Formats: sequence, C-alpha cells, structure tokens
Amino acid sequence: MALKLTLKDLLPLPNTSAKIPRLGFGVYQSPPNVCLNSCLSALKAGYRHIDTAQFYANEKEVGQAIAQSGIPRQELFVTTKILSAGGNEEATYKKVVESVKKIGGEGEDAYVDLFLIHSPSGGSAARKEMWLALERLVKEGKAKSIGVSNFGVGHIEEMKGYAKIWPPHVNQIELHPWCQQRTIATYCHQNSIVIESYSPLVRNNKAHDPTLKTLSSKYDKTTAQILIRYALQKNWVPLPKSDTPDRIVANADVYGFELGKEDMQTLDDLDEGERGAIVQAVKN
Repeated sequence: MALKLTLKDLLPLPNTSAKIPRLGFGVYQSPPNVCLNSCLSALKAGYRHIDTAQFYANEKEVGQAIAQSGIPRQELFVTTKILSAGGNEEATYKKVVESVKKIGGEGEDAYVDLFLIHSPSGGSAARKEMWLALERLVKEGKAKSIGVSNFGVGHIEEMKGYAKIWPPHVNQIELHPWCQQRTIATYCHQNSIVIESYSPLVRNNKAHDPTLKTLSSKYDKTTAQILIRYALQKNWVPLPKSDTPDRIVANADVYGFELGKEDMQTLDDLDEGERGAIVQAVKN
C-alpha cells in the first residue's frame, strides 16, 4: 500500500495539542551569517520545521528568518535544545528562557514548539534539573512540547522518578540505514515517543555506497533523496541539513516516489549497529 506522504504532513505529539511536520530542516554547523539565508531558502521551498540548538549558536538567526519570512508563526514549528544545566533549576530556567527570546523575541507571547535536552551526558542530576526547567516552560506557555535527544532506554525510564510530563514527546537520535538503533527505536514506538532522525544523510559520507547508488539510479533520485524518503517511510522525522539552496530544495522533493518493500529491506540490511554511527549511538 502506497504511503501518500506530502511536505505538509504533520504528526501529532502525544498528550499535547502540538503537531510536528514530518520533515524538518537542520542548521547544525550553519554559521550565523549563512544560517539566516539558508532558513529563508528552506521556508521558501516549503519546509515549515526548523531544528536549532544553543550549541549551534544560531538561534537568533533562526528567529530572524521566521520574522522575515512573512509566514504566520502558528504555521511554523521550531525546535531548540539545551546542552548543559546551569547548576540549579532557576539558572537552568533562565538559560532556556534566553533561547525562547532569541527565537521568538522579547514579547510575553514568545514560544518554541519543541525544546529538547540535547544530551544525557551531564549526568542524572543535570538531566533532572534541565527537565524540570523545560516542564516549567510548558506550564508558562513558552514551549508547546518537550523532549530529549541521544537518550537511551535507561535515561528515559529514569525520568519516571521525577517527571510530571512523561514520556518525553520526542527523542531525537542519529538514524540512517547504517545506524538504525533498533532497541531505542522500538522502545520509543511502544511508548508513543516521536522519533526524530538527525544526520539522516550521514553527512554525505555514504554518497558513493554501491547499494545507495544502485537505488539512486533505479528511482532516478539523488542519494540524499533516497535516504530522506527511507527515513519518512520508517516513520521517523528526518532533519536534513544543507546550506546550498538547490540541495535544500531537492531534499524536500521526496514525495513523488515511494521506495518498494524490497528496497526498504535492502536498506534495512545495511545496519551496522553502534559501529555505523558517525556522531553517537545511544547507551541503552
């Protein structure tokens, strides 16, 4: 049965009123002077979901692109992330509010659609501190939804001990054919946690992979388009990144074809487990 996906498709985030666009635009390593134009190119191409982070140092430029785009704010979905706790809940809360202001402006009605803990690496106390700050953001209307990134099963289970909002609405992890993280992916599906896929293009490291090139020729699509379509058909939310305008457009042109069942299996069979990660596999 064909998956009739479109660029406008949304996924509901469980236990919230928020809906996340099925395709996002990543801005990791997009310098501030480039990020603004890249975001504007993406929005012009039809993307409605931008993924930034405090660590990327371009939240302000994402906010400027939103303001300059002329697109009503409620039609856009913006994600950011906190990497490290502030040392106490109030200091951490101030850090996340600062991000909201960079993206949404100084007004009382400024908000982000999704705020994530970027990494579990700070330790248990830091994870708790950051999550409580994010819950406060939700309570105050400054975040529509909250989640985690790079969290394994144990990290998410641990949250039950202190979280008022559980499960997290999203877990953003590295996902592509060579790193499918099946344990955490299955856990997230079982617990209604939406899975976002970062590095879905494997940073172009696999552009010459023979299997991928064969499929690229078969479907007359770029290797990037094959990988993005694969992620969509896996029911992940892929976040491809590019600062090249024509590639930004091409990466959103993934709706006029569908990967057949056998070809999906061929890509599934490329999984190398943790060894296939180019950034990091989660610790379960």
